Amino acid sequence: MARPTSTFRCTECGWSTAKWAGRCAECQQWGTVVDVAEQTGIVRSLQAVAPSATRAARPINEVETEDAAHRPSGIGEFDRVLGGGIVAGAAILLSGEPGVGKSTLLLEVAARVAAAGRRVLYVSAEESTAQVRLRAGRTGALHDELYLAAETDLATILGQVDQVAPELLIVDSVQTVSSSLSDGLPGQPSQVREVASTLIRVAKERHLPVLLVGHVTKDGSIAGPRLLEHLVDVVCQFEGDRQTALRFVRALKNRFGPTDEVGCFEMTGDGIAEVPDPSGLFLSRSRNAVSGTCVTVALEGRRALPVEVQALVVATKAPQPRRVVNGVDPSRVAMIIAVLERRAGLRQLGEHDVYVSTVGGVRLAEPGADLAIAVAIASAMRDRAVPHELAAFGEISLAGEVRPVTSARQRGGEARRLGYTTILDVEAGSVRAAVERAMMASASSRERELDAAF
Repeated sequence: MARPTSTFRCTECGWSTAKWAGRCAECQQWGTVVDVAEQTGIVRSLQAVAPSATRAARPINEVETEDAAHRPSGIGEFDRVLGGGIVAGAAILLSGEPGVGKSTLLLEVAARVAAAGRRVLYVSAEESTAQVRLRAGRTGALHDELYLAAETDLATILGQVDQVAPELLIVDSVQTVSSSLSDGLPGQPSQVREVASTLIRVAKERHLPVLLVGHVTKDGSIAGPRLLEHLVDVVCQFEGDRQTALRFVRALKNRFGPTDEVGCFEMTGDGIAEVPDPSGLFLSRSRNAVSGTCVTVALEGRRALPVEVQALVVATKAPQPRRVVNGVDPSRVAMIIAVLERRAGLRQLGEHDVYVSTVGGVRLAEPGADLAIAVAIASAMRDRAVPHELAAFGEISLAGEVRPVTSARQRGGEARRLGYTTILDVEAGSVRAAVERAMMASASSRERELDAAF
């Protein structure tokens, strides 16, 4: 028998070394290298275990799917992101920055599910039951089928599950719960892995859906081991700016539905409210047309949202003009400015500072907003306002062509539903023709305003 040796291995990526290190040389994580007792030169064999009758393999056509059906949570925007509702036995991870409203959203979900006649157990590992009760009273999330518990020990939480027998379990948060079967403090990778794997195993065995709250790090990623995101079935990101009341829920991973949907919410004094029709949230309220503005129709999942793009062009004597953007990709704005200078005849943009921003704090990451950005910059450069009834969407190539975008018919239908009668899209042919058409529409709108004044 070979002499046992001590090996240190990273719990994140599996990198091993003969000496202990505070930081993994492979994944660059701190505090993940632990001592693993290994015996070299020994080949271990695993005995096969016969499966039980209930767990034996069956033909796929004989597998029942009733247990995997979506059950609505009572909040339409949250169900939209999940793919229709909560699936029995699913493990859902909701992450977000501190103070964005994760606990408020899940408390509202718990109240809606309890109001539907299903028992819910809300376990808070960060707040006392009195604090949760106070917030529930303020938001109106009170129901007899909603049970509260303030526990940080995993074994006690499992005992609460046996006693209450809920149909939905919410744990806030997974980084603050610890297990006696694992060493380390709560929040360390070993503890998070043990707590998450145990809760997920209980969810699968009892067909009990589990909602887990996850903290995020400074760079926005979920705290703890990456294994946590692989273990759960659904990973949702709760986003929002503290300066505004608007909140978004996006699905980064979903085994039961699409990952391109987005749910819109608004934080109010009475809690969180869903916004089923956010069409007017990203538009300005100015009655008079102002130069440097253009409306585009962005696509978030299967939802078309009108978004207003604003641009400001200011002459400068600096050798390097400023390019400041907010809500759009800086590299795409720089490319659009270059195309406007070379293909649309706006050759003086190199002598001006250009500022581009979106209304409402929304971020446009798709290329379908290129044409609206180009029209807004051209409108600001020429100081000619684009009429309110004009909307533009299309991708701009380096050759100055307007390329088609996905779901163009849906975008156009949403724009016409909101009253936009002039649509600039791929039919414009080139960015020069689109800019000239927008300027002609601006002149026609100005003439109508003058006729109405007299």
